[in-house]
Amino acid sequence: MTNGMADGTAGGGRNDARDGVCEVRDACGAGGRWEAEGAQRRLECTRSSGDPVAREAAVARAGLVRSIREAGRLTDPRWRAAFEEVPRHLFVPHYFLNVLGGTYERLSATDPDPRRRARWLAGAYADDALGTWLRDGALVSSSSQPSLMAMMLEALRVEDVTDRGGAGADAYGCEVLEVGTGTGYNAALLAHRLGDERVTTIDVDEDITKAARERLAATGHRPVVVTGDGALGCPSRAPFDRVVATCALPSVPPAWVEQCVPGGLILAPLATGLIALRVAERRGGTPRAEGRFLPTPVFFVPLRGEGADGRDGGVRAGTGAAGGAGRARRPDAGGGGGGGPGFGSDFGSGLRSASDGGADVGSGGGSGVGSGGGSGRFRGGAPVYGLPRAALRDGGFRFLLALAAGARSPTQVYELWRRENRPARNRFGLTVEGDRQWVWLDDPGGPERWALG
Repeated sequence: MTNGMADGTAGGGRNDARDGVCEVRDACGAGGRWEAEGAQRRLECTRSSGDPVAREAAVARAGLVRSIREAGRLTDPRWRAAFEEVPRHLFVPHYFLNVLGGTYERLSATDPDPRRRARWLAGAYADDALGTWLRDGALVSSSSQPSLMAMMLEALRVEDVTDRGGAGADAYGCEVLEVGTGTGYNAALLAHRLGDERVTTIDVDEDITKAARERLAATGHRPVVVTGDGALGCPSRAPFDRVVATCALPSVPPAWVEQCVPGGLILAPLATGLIALRVAERRGGTPRAEGRFLPTPVFFVPLRGEGADGRDGGVRAGTGAAGGAGRARRPDAGGGGGGGPGFGSDFGSGLRSASDGGADVGSGGGSGVGSGGGSGRFRGGAPVYGLPRAALRDGGFRFLLALAAGARSPTQVYELWRRENRPARNRFGLTVEGDRQWVWLDDPGGPERWALG
């Protein structure tokens, strides 16, 4: 498994082994289809890979990809190739179940019990988030629900053509910064698609980056792995065409906008949504980016960082959600707006450690809203007593409540939510201009807008 479409070229089918891991490239090019014989070759290759569960993993991986495709994701054959070929189980040699329930279970590839090893492998290829790193009872790194990862990677709209003089912002080979390395699995998917040299991944925790670097190398991938404060970006590797964050943000770090080329895209979790910002041409030297939220609800491990405002810290086991999109995993999940969260975000928080900031996470998947009727607390500390139980259980209302934290009272948020007939996430947008950031409904210049945080 290596760099996907190397040097931006399509075609050139290949089947070889490197570092004990088999690889097969798409011989059909962009928009082509995978030949059945290619899938068979990948399966046959696993016999000599040196991985004792390679064959079983290949079968499980094919099943995972099939389920993601059935859900309408992985329509691009190049991303599909990455998920078919990058072995997730090698990036999660152990993980924790029921982290947010308070009593967790550890599953490992080295467990002496073959039944538990089988459970570990099955879990590695389930469409679920996996907690991978705990520290002092806090979840600091995890591997996202694969279908959520597929959705985010497709939303990046990366392209493989290397001529920057091509047709528009999406017509050249993208340089990508990933904030939050975590297990390294997402970086491997990016490297498979774009090539090692086009991918930079950063995480604040040296233990996390060291382990990820080793796992990436073991699977034949060598993107640039940096230990540092992701909120500050990575100036030495800038400029970037894409920035993708894998931790819940209280705001968008200005450094990311500054380090993106005009026309570049920033994709990041904010409140309980995903914001997609296009970077504009600079006017007067002030960096600017603007865009809308995607319709999908997501829940991620909160940002930790000196380069940000430090409001959120790690998520402690048993206290809240830090997770993905998809099936509800917690009994107190409340309404998830079209399905509650899993609990993981791939990758770690990516940013320098800060205090927990006193945020009341409750059961709101990062929104900080309790799920009980007329009870709970607003993320900024304001009480939400008296609001209807149905509103507090509604994922869209919780998203808006988190998005307006510190700018509008819970009562004002509720009145807006009712007046606008329960607006979907993608009616909201964000503008970043220098140090100013503001949220808007429907129109950046419209009447419903407020400063973020």
